[in-house]
Amino acid sequence: MAVLANTFREKLDAGKPTIGTHFLFNDPDIAELIGDTGQFDYGEYVAEYSTFDMKTLYHLARAAQCGNLPLMIKLDQANQTFWAQAALGAGFKSVLYTDIRTPDDVDAALQSIRPDKPGTLGEMGGHMGVKTRRPALAGYAAGNYGADLDGIVTVIMIEKRVALNDIEAILERAAELGVDMTQWGPSDYGFSFDERPSPDEIRAAEEKTIAKSLEYGVAPRIEIGAVEQAQRYLDLGVKHFCIGWDRFLLNQGYTELGRGLRELMGE
Repeated sequence: MAVLANTFREKLDAGKPTIGTHFLFNDPDIAELIGDTGQFDYGEYVAEYSTFDMKTLYHLARAAQCGNLPLMIKLDQANQTFWAQAALGAGFKSVLYTDIRTPDDVDAALQSIRPDKPGTLGEMGGHMGVKTRRPALAGYAAGNYGADLDGIVTVIMIEKRVALNDIEAILERAAELGVDMTQWGPSDYGFSFDERPSPDEIRAAEEKTIAKSLEYGVAPRIEIGAVEQAQRYLDLGVKHFCIGWDRFLLNQGYTELGRGLRELMGE
């Protein structure tokens, strides 16, 4: 079996910008459709907000492979170890870890998918053993399995008040462990206060996260809903984006079709 190459990793290692898109629907057709456009470097399955089981992850990864699309999975923190390992076993090539609050959270995130052998996390060892799932079916004895794990793209969310207060320690640890990207989360950041900060305060926190990420050599990634939103972030030094959500795009498309025809018919 030829395992899907991690072209997402290849672009990052080459210093090139990347574009992803989100999908919440667990229908494998969505992953294949995104890949078939040829416009995205990866698809992010937002599992934290979706419904799935292990079989679903396998079907999604196989369908994405048909469209030459590496997949990222966004996980709830409470069960991240099991589901991160399950997703990689299905053929996902990237993991987005949510709710990072401390450097210890970075340790736990990376430990869940790094190989269980000396030197994988400094003095710590990883917790990922050999699992004869999809990446190993071609023969892990030949090194395929270890190479696949070594290429996984890792992303951490900076989305909590306490995380921003300790951002330098978090980013120092992230850089030390080889985390590839940060992802700013404005909604959860605002939610983590007794009284929601103003838009200007949230914007300042976002810009601090971007600047500090660049300072520590962990590439900032930004989520946007429209192309027009990208220029501000490009000016701040961002070159990695995840744009659009399938639910919102479908809602918008249906709304425009229905409203347009009703207006034409005088309703």
